[in-house]
Amino acid sequence: MLFRTIALAGCAVLTACASTASTVLPGVDVVEYRLSPGDRVRLEVFREDGLSGEYAINDQGMIGLPMVGDVQAAGRTLAELRGELTATLRREYVRNARINLDVVSYRPIYILGEVQKPGEYAYSERMSVYALVAKAGGFTYRANERVVYVRHADQRDETAYKLTSGAAVLPGDTVRIDQRYF
Repeated sequence: MLFRTIALAGCAVLTACASTASTVLPGVDVVEYRLSPGDRVRLEVFREDGLSGEYAINDQGMIGLPMVGDVQAAGRTLAELRGELTATLRREYVRNARINLDVVSYRPIYILGEVQKPGEYAYSERMSVYALVAKAGGFTYRANERVVYVRHADQRDETAYKLTSGAAVLPGDTVRIDQRYF
């Protein structure tokens, strides 16, 4: 009876130390990126050099355009912002507004823990956790390659996720690779 109790207690300790995660990060094909402060966009308005240029999204989530003023950009997809800018320019400033809008640079992402070179890295579109780990030189020999901890830019706490090949990271994310115990 005593042996059985000790064995069950040992199993409970091992289970607690195993760091399992039941949640899966969305895949790179599913994630739709929404603009945030710190991103930079390039606006090109056909035949309107005065409106064309690069604009940074400020801390309030706005971009300031000449003649137009502040436009809410944070929280919107690139397509949503493109549609609003086209409508605003057509309505008030340019008769047949044709624009092109692209992201020039995203906020950086961070990786900590059991990788060869932890630190800050540039985000690229449709980046996965594995791509970020590759940028950081790969896993160390102690890395837990089954669970990843992610704190998104708009969250206070990190969440444990199962590490899958398509797990997406977003600009501003902090990714932590924990050590394995067995």
